[in-house]
Amino acid sequence: MITGRLLRASSLWLFLMLMAAAIVAGCSSKPAATVKAPEPEIGNWVAVTDQASQKIIVLDPSAEDWNSEQAIKWSWKPTSTNGFSSVTPGWGLPSGIKLRNNDTFGGKWMVVTDSRGLAAIIPYPAGDSKKWALQVGGNPHEAELLPNGNIAIAASTGGWVRVYTSSQGPSSSKYAEYPMKTAHGVLWDPQKNVLWALGHDHLVALKVEGTPEAPVLKEELKVNLPSADGHDLQPVYGNTDRLWVSTGSEVLQYVKSDKSWSRGFPDAPKINVRGIKSVGSLLTGQVVLTTPKKGCQSDWCTDTVRFVGPDTYRSRTSAAFYKARVWNPNYQ
Repeated sequence: MITGRLLRASSLWLFLMLMAAAIVAGCSSKPAATVKAPEPEIGNWVAVTDQASQKIIVLDPSAEDWNSEQAIKWSWKPTSTNGFSSVTPGWGLPSGIKLRNNDTFGGKWMVVTDSRGLAAIIPYPAGDSKKWALQVGGNPHEAELLPNGNIAIAASTGGWVRVYTSSQGPSSSKYAEYPMKTAHGVLWDPQKNVLWALGHDHLVALKVEGTPEAPVLKEELKVNLPSADGHDLQPVYGNTDRLWVSTGSEVLQYVKSDKSWSRGFPDAPKINVRGIKSVGSLLTGQVVLTTPKKGCQSDWCTDTVRFVGPDTYRSRTSAAFYKARVWNPNYQ
């Protein structure tokens, strides 16, 4: 009888242990959901094209001293250690940058252009290789990474907007072209599924048709600029219906829904001034601007980035910033 009791107790103990193991296994196979902390740079940091150091530098606006190492969050230039030659043809006057998420390549990527002719796609934050790079010529001013992995480029002297087949290999040189006088800006719109492009006299919406291997550009909309010399084209983060557009004499917002131009945005008197080389919005709504400054090494650069709403400035000694870009990987 004692043996029977021990056997029953042993069986009960084994049953309980198996049940406990099953519960533990079930819990481990379905872990509790975790919330990933937002990345600090998304929409809060600013990248500059510094033509003095010939670098892309990502800076923290919350750091008051942009000469300090603490202010610098990331930097890059083409070198022999990250997939380029020690002296890279087409590099020396960086002109355009964007950070983008891309499902085709996976992760985040920087697209960069240089007025001397280079355009490239670089992994971020690794920065240790090149996904694609080409000497495209024509004074490229801005690039955009399309969802399919191809790159759109606006070239001012060349007078064109092109979509290169960067999805097809690291030096793929095939492209589709749309002629555009002094093309300065390109921006993908995932809501309307068009590529916006900015030139001297017009803002256009282009459909990117065909295939990734053989793209075709088709004009869908062409809008006259209120003033000449279109220069910068950026999203108004927080309002998917609006685009920032700067010309030689003013800064405006284009309203997509009714195809109109607006000068009635917040802090317009401080923003809508002549000669703005770059304009964009932090996620807080604060506006980031660059304007040429007397005494800089060229007549298009500055050592200072201006912020509006609240108003402040950030400067870096001996810098030659052409553009300041909100470091946001989202299209809008």
